Amino acid sequence: MANIASAQKRIRQTAKRRTRNQAARTRLRSNVKTYRSADKAGKSKALPATYAEIDRALAKGVIHKNAAARYKSRLARASK
Repeated sequence: MANIASAQKRIRQTAKRRTRNQAARTRLRSNVKTYRSADKAGKSKALPATYAEIDRALAKGVIHKNAAARYKSRLARASK
């Protein structure tokens, strides 16, 4: 454990951010899995919601913009 106050604060901040990022990443991956396992009719409904979840993760800084584009591209290609 750190002895310096600023280092202790950094540890607290990092833990909080890690928890938040893990939750967002889990939500994103679960949404993508749900989309991929849906049937043909369900995929057309789920695609906008999945895109929104990807955009939300991007806005929060959980994933990189190129990763978001890659997710969207692969989902769009799979929906055809």
